[in-house]
Amino acid sequence: MANIREIAKLAGVSVSTVSRVLNDYPYVKEEKRRAVLEAMDQLNYKKNINAVHLAKGKTCIVGVMLPDVAHPYFSAMMEGVAEEALRFGYHLLLFQTNYDVHKELEALEMLRMKQMDGLIICSHMASIEAIEAYMEDGPIVLCEDVKDNHFLSVSINHYDAFLLGMNYLIKKGHTKIGYCIGRSTGINSQIRKAAYEKALRAIDVQPNDEWRFEQCLHITDGKRVVEKLCSLHEKPTALLVTSDQVAAGIILWGKAYGVTIPNDLAIVSFDNHPIAEALGITTIELPLSLMGKKAFHMIYHCLKTGIYSEQKEQLPVQLIERMSG
Repeated sequence: MANIREIAKLAGVSVSTVSRVLNDYPYVKEEKRRAVLEAMDQLNYKKNINAVHLAKGKTCIVGVMLPDVAHPYFSAMMEGVAEEALRFGYHLLLFQTNYDVHKELEALEMLRMKQMDGLIICSHMASIEAIEAYMEDGPIVLCEDVKDNHFLSVSINHYDAFLLGMNYLIKKGHTKIGYCIGRSTGINSQIRKAAYEKALRAIDVQPNDEWRFEQCLHITDGKRVVEKLCSLHEKPTALLVTSDQVAAGIILWGKAYGVTIPNDLAIVSFDNHPIAEALGITTIELPLSLMGKKAFHMIYHCLKTGIYSEQKEQLPVQLIERMSG
């Protein structure tokens, strides 16, 4: 492939002028810019983007690591990230990991190899210590509360949010309360479990393991929850569900099994997805799109200023009461 010296010779300009044109620098006379572009055409020159990135010291690419792009929780966060990336002229590199630690480490290695400028981690299976080893390679933002680490982070207080839902159901007179979560091993899931158990202890009720439903991620998981509920000898009268999609599935399949909402089963869920409004689901609104926007801005601030100062922000939540509670 032709090099910039050959382009300069054919265009009748200096090598530095070719370099300015290739890197979109201003203050190049239009006739010279046109001559360089025509020479590139004749020589079938293709810009080596990796060389450009190396010369500039940046890629204008931000990575986003998330387990499942189809999950409404993460897609709402992605919406916020993508909106701000577009506004500031950045591209996104998406890593869908399905909580595979090897895939998560591959993303971090790409940060180390300077194939992106920074990385937003929406959720992860890898240990904090493993992620911490890459902090010197570029700005990393975690979308979770990491009080004791030097990460940039933007988060929701899942403990208070879960406690808000529990206290709402308890005030409604419920003591037999179960809950649905995505996975039991995640940091946020452990926080929610602690809030759940604290709320029950406050009313002298012991948690019932049969009323905890795991791997509840999609609307179709609602059918499995309803089938399990109907098989129980002692049933909960209320459920706290960590996804509007799963709550919608419980309501829709519940009708087929003769479960009426909220008479047989009260439901409070999370996110405030449009499906919650359509089905009248009482939900706790999580500002997920805003969280994505703020995560991008933390990365952008580091890249623009060169200052990696510890920054943590926690976003508020609110309960929206509808018919299901």
